[in-house]
Amino acid sequence: MSDTLTAPPSAPPDGASRRPSRLAEALWLVVPYVVSVVLAFVVGGLVIAAIGRDPFAAFESVLTTSFNTRFGTIETLHKWVPVLLCAYAFAIPLATGKFNIGAEGQLLVGATGGVALGILWSDLPMVVLLPCVLVAGALSGAVWAGIAAFLMTKFQVNEILSTVVLNFISFQLIDYVASHVWPDRGAGHPATTPVGEGALLPGIGQAPPMHAGVLLTVVLVVVIAVFMRRTSTGFEMRAVGANLRAAQVHGIRTSRLAGAGLVVGGAVAGLAGAIEVAGVHGKMLEGMQSNFLILGIIVGLMARGSMLALPFIAFGIAVLEVGAGSMQRTAQVPVEMVLIIEALILLFLLLSDIARAKLRRN
Repeated sequence: MSDTLTAPPSAPPDGASRRPSRLAEALWLVVPYVVSVVLAFVVGGLVIAAIGRDPFAAFESVLTTSFNTRFGTIETLHKWVPVLLCAYAFAIPLATGKFNIGAEGQLLVGATGGVALGILWSDLPMVVLLPCVLVAGALSGAVWAGIAAFLMTKFQVNEILSTVVLNFISFQLIDYVASHVWPDRGAGHPATTPVGEGALLPGIGQAPPMHAGVLLTVVLVVVIAVFMRRTSTGFEMRAVGANLRAAQVHGIRTSRLAGAGLVVGGAVAGLAGAIEVAGVHGKMLEGMQSNFLILGIIVGLMARGSMLALPFIAFGIAVLEVGAGSMQRTAQVPVEMVLIIEALILLFLLLSDIARAKLRRN
């Protein structure tokens, strides 16, 4: 019998053992988005073909309008700003396990606060007036969301109910301000008089110019990402949303953080309203909230908790929204088809999460 011992096989280095798992995680993040988008367009194409229209012509219009001309690109960026900010207004409270369905009202109240200063202080220079308008918008949105936060923390009123009710109150508020306080009699619909020149965001580039709110939003993206990932408060907010009971055991003031999440989300939505006033309309008008609430919720749910993914998803949604009008003109397909496709993308993403959970259990 030989006395020679066989050496045990050497273990792979740590980097080699981790590399497949990291690759698998990256694929699990990217592949569901790609598959969901493809499936949504396939189903949407079948619906378009069923109503007797050309799906290829429709999708060509949707996907190319934002990039064919400078006007389309600028319009997409301008649409991206409120969609993204309303998505943050939903996603930041969601990180604490709360649902802010009031971004629409917070945007309108933020626009009201911004337009009030823009009209009352219209003689001030831009260096003073413009920051005041933007800060007033953010503060107004924070106060409006703060009502829901107060009711939630003090009286356990469900934040979904309170934020929805506050939306309807904001509709009446904007109608009153536009019709009775600073009405523009020649507008043909409820709208305020224009704000002062110093309240307008400067344009960047040749006509049509891009308003500086786009750059402000890019800065805000970095600030929110750093805050949520690199600060103790951001970590605590995510901990509350991930496991409420564990956060309470470790001494985290869960109710205060949940309320703070609503207030911060409201401030971001209010800033979106102020930017719409200062960068797009130059005044406040009825209907300026468009469908930003539902788009923000869709983007927030698609991001699945990732603040870094929000800007990219919001840009994709902005591309679809801007292309919807072109699709209706060129292919005679109703603009509502784009909303159906967006909803299908979200549905397939949610189904992919269910499939992933089942595969992990097996």
